[in-house]
Amino acid sequence: MKKKLIIIPLLILGLVGYGIHWAFFDMDRLPKGDLISEMDSPGGTYTLKAYVSSGGATTDFTVLGEINFNKENRKPKNIYWNYHERTADIKWIDDHTVVINNHKLNVPHDTFDFRNE
Repeated sequence: MKKKLIIIPLLILGLVGYGIHWAFFDMDRLPKGDLISEMDSPGGTYTLKAYVSSGGATTDFTVLGEINFNKENRKPKNIYWNYHERTADIKWIDDHTVVINNHKLNVPHDTFDFRNE
């Protein structure tokens, strides 16, 4: 009986925590918008696609950066999302390092999300 009194609240807290993360911080749920730029890494391992999205009259433009895996069978991953931007200046340093609007990311592990700044 005491185990149930401990386990059930922990499960509820875990589900609530996951729900908050899913609803407010999961980068895979972001709107894509319109494709504005696409650039392959020097070795062709990745393709970075940049999209611009408008939230309408109440919010400013955002830029979303999505990595596509050209040599692996993996689904695309959102690695960049920034507010108050309409363009994407993409520069590949090497096959695993990209700079998007002055934010340096180690692909595919690093992400930039303005909500976490």
